Amino acid sequence: MAAYSKFTDEELTALLIEGDHAAYTEIYHRYWKKLFYIAGKKLGNMEEAEEVVQNIFMSLWNRRAVITITTTLGAYLTTSVKYWIIKILDKQYHQQKYAKSIASNVLDDSTQQWLEFLDLKEILDRYVSELPEKCQLVFNMSRNLNMSQKQIAEELNISEKTVEAHMGKAIKTLRTRFNHFFLILL
Repeated sequence: MAAYSKFTDEELTALLIEGDHAAYTEIYHRYWKKLFYIAGKKLGNMEEAEEVVQNIFMSLWNRRAVITITTTLGAYLTTSVKYWIIKILDKQYHQQKYAKSIASNVLDDSTQQWLEFLDLKEILDRYVSELPEKCQLVFNMSRNLNMSQKQIAEELNISEKTVEAHMGKAIKTLRTRFNHFFLILL
């Protein structure tokens, strides 16, 4: 093993291509720390950095028979780290983008809420239409036209107490029919 430490990168690469495991081990020991430092600095996560370096060395061994290194071994391995980091950062970017997309879809259920509101409004209109005629008229003037009891009394030429009685009867009837939904709609 000591003899391999004296070999140049080109000699180690040639031996690696022939399947010399000791040459591979020397390359591993020669470059592991440097590649780990680069990956750790760029990723900020030591576990991911270690995984990147391990994947590069596994790929180097698995592809040894077909590998073509046109630069130095160090430049080849450093470039490999950079490509792995870009791949990881791209993956993280898409995961975050997807997570935001899902979060915005979960938060934006305004269409569903609007449809539920329309359903409840339709039910309320039906219940109001079933009220006695005067009671229905007073209720609609109060809730749909936002008229005060005094304005309704003047418009219908009745006392405010009568308006109050019609409103009380309407609300009691609707509350009974709606139970807990009534307070939300009114």
